[in-house]
Amino acid sequence: MPSVASLEALQRAAADFTVTDLSVVIEPPALAAARRSLDESGLLLLGEVHGVRENPLIARALMQAFGLNALALEWHEDLASVAGAFCAGEALADHPLLWSGDGRITAGHLAVLRERAAAGPLTLSLFDGTTGAGWSWSQRDEAMARRILAAPAAGAGTLVVAGNAHTPITGTRQGLPLGAFIARQRPGVREIRIRYGAGRYYNIQPCRFRSRIGPGGRDLRLHQQDDTLILDLPAAGEAVVPQRF
Repeated sequence: MPSVASLEALQRAAADFTVTDLSVVIEPPALAAARRSLDESGLLLLGEVHGVRENPLIARALMQAFGLNALALEWHEDLASVAGAFCAGEALADHPLLWSGDGRITAGHLAVLRERAAAGPLTLSLFDGTTGAGWSWSQRDEAMARRILAAPAAGAGTLVVAGNAHTPITGTRQGLPLGAFIARQRPGVREIRIRYGAGRYYNIQPCRFRSRIGPGGRDLRLHQQDDTLILDLPAAGEAVVPQRF
């Protein structure tokens, strides 16, 4: 059941999602680099491929590893009241922006958000927004970066989760990503990039990864490679994604 088109089915999928502890091996240089990012900038960026079942569990594991209770997601800011009410224990309210099908919103995210809110105070911010007429890719990312930077500072820092085209802290072929805009204001910020092994994901349609992790890589492992923070996920599962055509 990779996608669901009704609110009832989405709520069932969220209720059926088992929130489990992922064991992450964090190598000392990566641990030190991530902590410096939080200490110096108040932020730690996490670049994902949307539509992977494990993505919200990875975010949860990193929040636990670094003692964070603040999370920023690449969801439209107009979903803030819907997400806030759901985290507070209310039934999920319908909203047109839930149903894009690109995998940034999944049943697992809803389950993890509710679990994190129940475990203690959770500060949630959403930083996508309406794109102006004629905006470029970089202009959209700059607007997202401004929303992230304008959010109230969290004591231990905030984990910022976005698609991995948006999290690099330098320019790319697409333009200037939000990570680069943030780095101009918060020079100490770092990006963790999830590197997916074999498996599947759902982004508008079912998709498959080509394995990029060697056969010896069996652990969920955060390490530093050529000054880049990489989190290896050996096998990816397809998320349950809300989508209406």
